[in-house]
Amino acid sequence: MRYKILFISSWFPNKLEPTNGNFVQRHAEAVSRLHDVEILHAIGDSSQKETYLFDDRIINDIRTLIVYYRNSKNPILNFIRRMKSYQQGFSRLQKPDLVHANVLHNSMLFAVYLKKKCRIPFVITEHWSGFLKLNRSRLSKSQLLIAKNIANNAAFVLPVSHYLSNDVKELDWKTKFKVIGNVVDTDLFAVKSNVEEPFKFLHISNLIALKNPEKIIMAAVKLRQDFSNFELHIGGDGDVEKLNELIKTNNAESFIKTFPILTLSEVAAKMRSSNCFILFSDYENFPCVLLESLSTGTPAIATSVGGIPEIINDTNGLLISNSEEELYQAMKRFLDNKVNFDDKKNLHEFVENRFSMKVISRRFDGVYRKVLS
Repeated sequence: MRYKILFISSWFPNKLEPTNGNFVQRHAEAVSRLHDVEILHAIGDSSQKETYLFDDRIINDIRTLIVYYRNSKNPILNFIRRMKSYQQGFSRLQKPDLVHANVLHNSMLFAVYLKKKCRIPFVITEHWSGFLKLNRSRLSKSQLLIAKNIANNAAFVLPVSHYLSNDVKELDWKTKFKVIGNVVDTDLFAVKSNVEEPFKFLHISNLIALKNPEKIIMAAVKLRQDFSNFELHIGGDGDVEKLNELIKTNNAESFIKTFPILTLSEVAAKMRSSNCFILFSDYENFPCVLLESLSTGTPAIATSVGGIPEIINDTNGLLISNSEEELYQAMKRFLDNKVNFDDKKNLHEFVENRFSMKVISRRFDGVYRKVLS
């Protein structure tokens, strides 16, 4: 039996934030293999004149309705408009059997509303590193209370990593938990062929401070004193010009190359043409980008934080601390050929067997059937 599933999320790709929450979109696409999926999202736009605008289209074979409301300087008014956006959007869609919510911010109170008003049960996937123990002190009491209210009304909370699951269980949410990871289109992120010289390190992210792109650049600058046969490719959805200034200051334009935001297909192509992926974050939850890299057969250097050790081990990469010197030494090990990982087909199979569209869709399907039986 195919159920009608409505995805809603606090984060979702839109015209203002093209990559924000793209992992939610991929979960929806996985679920659509087994069920009839629609997506509803609401977001404020301070530049628009109309109170509400409806962007209703088919994206990757899924009806996706994004409601833009006029943002104001009043957070209470913005929340009211967001809830009205969800209500108006919901009235245009088919009534679902179940709501699949994402990220326990106050936007997901709409899932609680649908449960109480329409008797539609919901599950919620949690992606946010803000609920990790190391970040929890930054949350207000109201944020924690709202999250607890949403969680206690959900049939299941579905953290994407065991690390996050263990941390949120300490918050005493009265619900069921099941870990279901992020998903990778393993057909798109297919195994690469041989990579042409020179050796290429790759970093793709939103380039915010916690990703430490400047430190990655400086490690490469130091590495250049010892090796001339490598390049660092670094870029994504962030301030690339700031990185270009740092690269120019260090006379590194010949071996450090930047790039802007990429499509998913372009990301896959970048990974297939690279020898090593670098993720040097201060903290993470369960980054899709590492799974995508491994799926192409590209091993990684990554900081041992959050759920990363659930992905990277001595068969597919190097785990390091948040030390620029350790990053330099790890990069050096790659260039000295002092690493020995599984072959690229085995790296792909690791992802295929755990995080492919087929596997993740079946895991969600099992949860849905428990809730709706």
